[in-house]
Amino acid sequence: MTITDPALSIHERIVDEEGRAVEALPDGVDDAYLRELYVHMARVRCVDQRMLKLQRAGRIGFVGSMLGQEAAMIGTAAALGAKDWLWSGLREGGAALMRGLPLAEYIAQMYCNSGDTAKGRQMCNHFQHKGSNYPSWSSVIGTQIPHGVGAAFATKHRGEDAVHGIYFGDGATSSNGFHSGMNFAGVWKVPAVFVCVDNGWAISVPSQAQTATGSYADKGVAYGIPGHEVDGNDVLACFQAMRALVERARRGEGPSLLIVRTYRMLGHSSSDDPTKYRSEEETAAWAARDPLARFSRFLEQRGVLAGGEAQRIEDELFREIDDEIHTQEAAPPMPLKPLVEDIYAEVPRHLRVQYNDFIRVGERLGDAQPGDGEFPL
Repeated sequence: MTITDPALSIHERIVDEEGRAVEALPDGVDDAYLRELYVHMARVRCVDQRMLKLQRAGRIGFVGSMLGQEAAMIGTAAALGAKDWLWSGLREGGAALMRGLPLAEYIAQMYCNSGDTAKGRQMCNHFQHKGSNYPSWSSVIGTQIPHGVGAAFATKHRGEDAVHGIYFGDGATSSNGFHSGMNFAGVWKVPAVFVCVDNGWAISVPSQAQTATGSYADKGVAYGIPGHEVDGNDVLACFQAMRALVERARRGEGPSLLIVRTYRMLGHSSSDDPTKYRSEEETAAWAARDPLARFSRFLEQRGVLAGGEAQRIEDELFREIDDEIHTQEAAPPMPLKPLVEDIYAEVPRHLRVQYNDFIRVGERLGDAQPGDGEFPL
């Protein structure tokens, strides 16, 4: 059983796999906006390809590939306003780029260099951007859910007009954070939309082994939260559904759960080998449902993209990305002092002692970067 909101017009699919419109386009979406969505999706894919090659070459340490999830990511995040919040589960870095995270900061964080706004305290692929309300996220599964709910409650308490998009994978629905977060959200009627990205696999556990319900949308029933499910490879279906649920939350009608069905084409991360647990036939079947190819077919049939334009867009994006990669590779490393700064107004004595000991041991063993001077005790 799924509780849905009958007042909302949410279509499971708007563009089919052949690129044909099977439902009316979302209100207000013109050809210029359609092209803009395509460029954002293409940027996600181009960044993803470059980052994975850098990781395989040993130039960065870790990548959570976004390949295959471009429509789910861009379609839902595009429905969030500038004042709204996006709480990431892992692969939403491309959405952060669309919402204002500078490409320079994105790539600097992948290198953990001196331009890394996390100051080297996060592993790479863990972004944050204050300017677009994109909080730093944790690799611990589901912890962002209660954090996002608490922030949404604060938004409501202050009378602010912001909605919180809280993202997570299908595996996170088995976490304590999901259940406690959903329960509080339902009781408090916070302005939030829970976006469950069902990408087929929670590392090596398939979606169907994660729950006995017919749909992940059923998960909202126990908490009095309406659930909806759409084709996550259809960027327009994702956009229309998310926009309707964001507007519902903004009207004070409480949270919703949106399931976007898609597929993780590569491993859970660059450390994972998906061939150990899933078949080539399954992956090939989903590759034929490529969200970027589907949307480009639709745009070409509509006359929004001319012949060869998709390739020109890709070439231009790669030039932009490659230029920034060269800049960030030449940037100096992160200095060591930020390890103990920013926590206290003045670095306390016990942290100064630990830092100085760290520098001495590192320099003696030859494994540390040159220090930038001891703290005077």
